[in-house]
Amino acid sequence: MRTFREALTYLDQYANYELNRSVQYAPETFNLLRIEQLLDRLGNPHRAFKVVHVAGTKGKGSTCRMIESVLSAAGYRTGLYTSPHLHTFRERIQVGRGGVTPPHLIERDEVAALVDELEPHVVAVPGLTYFEIVTAMGFLYFARQQVEIAVVEVGLGGRLDATNIVTPKVSVITSLSYDHTAWLGDTLSQIAFEKAGIIKPGLPAVSAPQQPEALDVIEHTCAEKKSPLVLVGRDWLYAPGRIEQDGQWFARVRPDWYSSFLPLPEFYWLPLLGRHQIVNATVALAALDVLGSQRLTISPAARERGLREARWPARIQVLSREPLVVIDGAHNGESAQRLQAALQEWFPDRKWTLVFGASSDKDLVGMLDALVPMSYRVVLTRAHSRRAADVERLSELATERGAQVEVADSVTQSLDLALRDAHEQSGVIVAGSLFVAAEAEEAWAERVGAPPFETDS
Repeated sequence: MRTFREALTYLDQYANYELNRSVQYAPETFNLLRIEQLLDRLGNPHRAFKVVHVAGTKGKGSTCRMIESVLSAAGYRTGLYTSPHLHTFRERIQVGRGGVTPPHLIERDEVAALVDELEPHVVAVPGLTYFEIVTAMGFLYFARQQVEIAVVEVGLGGRLDATNIVTPKVSVITSLSYDHTAWLGDTLSQIAFEKAGIIKPGLPAVSAPQQPEALDVIEHTCAEKKSPLVLVGRDWLYAPGRIEQDGQWFARVRPDWYSSFLPLPEFYWLPLLGRHQIVNATVALAALDVLGSQRLTISPAARERGLREARWPARIQVLSREPLVVIDGAHNGESAQRLQAALQEWFPDRKWTLVFGASSDKDLVGMLDALVPMSYRVVLTRAHSRRAADVERLSELATERGAQVEVADSVTQSLDLALRDAHEQSGVIVAGSLFVAAEAEEAWAERVGAPPFETDS
């Protein structure tokens, strides 16, 4: 039997498009035939549990976590399948025990045993990719763990994604913007077409508010497939409430509730910073409404508790108050703008040092346009990732935007530089990439003597 490390080495020999984006995104490369064959050989484990399927550009992971947290608080045995991971592969496949949060990560020996079991089936299906194998592994694990309902995040796009083999109880589309444009298209309508590919005939869908170009595609897809659509911002409204140091209040209400017999506004506390998380939470609640209409029992108390206990790391996550250190995995221009707005609202009048590193295929200009103007110092670095952008290129772009640039060879060194003149009116924000955010979290733990994060290295 393989060890955990040997299992990951085995998986790494297969094409991994999370790391290599040079392949064309087309049916010739990406399709459901291989995953369909593999799952069929495994007895179709994805049919053993209910599924909530979540696609989108921004907020997918947070929305998945909120839905799973509420379902767990309601007493259901849950599965949570997300990607990529921050620190360890085990984060991708998690099981909630029902009423207990957070969910439990798959064990290292279980990963090794599943890889051993899958190997002959993988060999029998030519051309399988890393993500397809891991998706099948996750579904098989959920079935073996007797998961009642799994929340499954799309890996890339939606229409051709390996997770699209599922028949969900509800399909969810979070906020859409420009990301992976080389693969999914450089217009919102093209991106929306790929994301809306998860909508199944006759089955309900929930969408976040969208730009008109994207919404037209989603509404057309739902009409064509006769799929009922719940649209946040139309069918459900939301209003931000009081912000607190570690979270925020918000209200959710039906339109025109005050002039009809519709339910009164609902109030929730969310331990996630940034007003955009209110949109994600309202989308999650709308998806839970759909599940409730399908005879899943989800009480108001479970909704309140589930949202209150939802945590999702590296999303405007405060590592320290004194000195103030915040990490965020924002990796496109619009997400960086949301990060900027949240920092200004939660931490007004701070003088920020920006630690920035990003993947080379991301919107570097858009992110720097949002984050450089709010920063009096900029420290550029790169994560230990083959996709990391060249620091010289980042330096050129940041200097063009008026930044006083410092360069660090590693995320650990960049954090040391950023904290060199920290004071009570300053703050450090680490952003640009989930890879950078993860390495910053690991470096901070080492710096303060906290227990180290489990990693796969």
